[in-house]
Amino acid sequence: MRFWDTSALVPLLLEQEATVEVGGLLSQDLEIVAWWGTAMECASAAARLRREERLTVDEEDRVLGMLTELRNSWLEILPSEEIRDSAVRLLRVHGLKAADALQLAAARVWAGSTNRAELVTYDERLALAARLEGFRVLPGSRASTPPLSP
Repeated sequence: MRFWDTSALVPLLLEQEATVEVGGLLSQDLEIVAWWGTAMECASAAARLRREERLTVDEEDRVLGMLTELRNSWLEILPSEEIRDSAVRLLRVHGLKAADALQLAAARVWAGSTNRAELVTYDERLALAARLEGFRVLPGSRASTPPLSP
């Protein structure tokens, strides 16, 4: 079971450069954990692409249908005071935007005290913060692997 950030879920819904890579990750572990706001962020991405005329209305509808199916299969982490308080701490410690801090706080609450939890993201800033918070970051972003020693 892995925590999936919006940036990693969007390529499952829309053909993108990362689609094959995230499809491979999903085939290795079909259980997705996601933040409560993730579906809204995915819908926002599809709407933005339609407004930019990179998707038709029919394509957007197809993406939203796929999103509903995906959402029905994932474990969703709901808002709580614990997540909000953790997100405030993450904002102070890392250079995150509020939405990313909420994602990471939800992942931290889901993972508990384990240091073996995995987080799937293509957001470099979130990847670095997640790594510093003890997550193994996939799919191998620059922030997910330790720098080489001199």
